[in-house]
Amino acid sequence: MSKAVDEIGVVIHGPEVIDSGSVHTVLDLLESMGRITAVLGGTMGRVAVIDAGLEGRIDISRREIPSRSVRRLQERSDLVILLNWAKTRETGLVFGEIVKTRAEPTRPLLLIDPGGRFVASLTGDADDLVSILARELDLELVDPPSPLQRIVCQGQVVRRRLAGAEQGENISLNGTVIARAQESDVEIFARAGKIVDIRGAVPKPHGLEKLSFVDLERAVLRSGDIRRTECAPRILHHSGHDVVMIDHAAEGTFEAARDAEVVITVGDDTTTIAGDILARLGVPQIGIVDGDLDRLSHRTTVPEGSTIIIVRSGCDDDVGRRVRTDIFGETTRIDLDGACLEDLARRVKDIAGDDFIRMVRC
Repeated sequence: MSKAVDEIGVVIHGPEVIDSGSVHTVLDLLESMGRITAVLGGTMGRVAVIDAGLEGRIDISRREIPSRSVRRLQERSDLVILLNWAKTRETGLVFGEIVKTRAEPTRPLLLIDPGGRFVASLTGDADDLVSILARELDLELVDPPSPLQRIVCQGQVVRRRLAGAEQGENISLNGTVIARAQESDVEIFARAGKIVDIRGAVPKPHGLEKLSFVDLERAVLRSGDIRRTECAPRILHHSGHDVVMIDHAAEGTFEAARDAEVVITVGDDTTTIAGDILARLGVPQIGIVDGDLDRLSHRTTVPEGSTIIIVRSGCDDDVGRRVRTDIFGETTRIDLDGACLEDLARRVKDIAGDDFIRMVRC
C-alpha cells in the first residue's frame, strides 16, 4: 500500500500499552497519517484508559475481544492496526496470529508491539506503511508469524497450547484460574466442553469446578497478571439506584455496574478485580470472600465505603448462592428501595449464618 490512507482503525489490547505511555506516541504518529478510530474492549484495559484520562481519545463503550473489533472497524477503515504490549516477542506474534485467524480480515492488518519491540504486517499489502511505522517508532520490522498449530482437534478432544508462561504464573481461562504454570509451554485438553488434562502446569480443581462448559478453541486464555503495569487510580463520578450481584464474572463489571449504587461480589478474585473497576466508577461493594485468592492482579484498589465479609474456607460460593436466592431471587439486579449499604451488609452477614467469620469495612 503506497498510497496515503484516509481512515485507520486502531484496536488497542491490554492495559500495559496504556500505562507505559506508548499509546500516546503511536496515536500521535497515526493521526499524522490519517483519521483514526481507536477502540479498546478488554476489562483492565478500559480501567487503564480511565486512569490515563483517555476516554475522549479511545472508545471503551463496548466490551469485545480484539478480533471482533477488527472485523467491525475494517468496514470503515483502509487498514486496521493492532496495538499490543506483549511479555515477549514470541507471545506478541502469537497474539497477532490468533487475532488474524479469528478476524479473517479483508483489509490490511498490522501489529505494533512496543513491549516486544517490533512491528509486523499480519495480512494485506501495506509494506510501505509498516516500514515507516517501524522506523518512526524505532521498532524492529519482523516477518509475519507462521500459521499456528496451537489448537488441534481430534474428534471430541481439543488440545490448545499456551506459550510464554513463566513458572508460578496463574493460567486463567475466561477469567477463572485453572492452573499454575510449571513450564513455559502449557497444553490444555478438553473433551465435550470439559477440561480433562493440563500439561506443564499444576491444575486448580476448585477453578475447574467453576467451568460448566468450555469452548476451548475460542476461550480467552492467558498467563500471569491481568494488569502487569501500574498507574494511579482515577475516580469518576457515578450515580445509581440499583443493587447488583456479580458472581465470579468480574470481566463484566463495567456493564453490570451501570445504574448501580452498590454491588455485591462473590469470590476472592472477583471481589478484588471487580473492586478495582468499581473504585474507578465510585461504586462501593459488599464482597463475599473466603481467603482463596489467586491474585490475578497484584495492583488493586478497594472502592471507598466498601464492606468485605469473610466466610469460612470454601464457603463463599455457597453463601453467594444463598444471597442470590434470598435477596435477588431470579435476577442479579434489584432496586435499592431505600436500603443503605450497612443494611445490606448486615443482611448478607445474617444470610451467611454459621459460615460468617468477620466483617471488614474499607
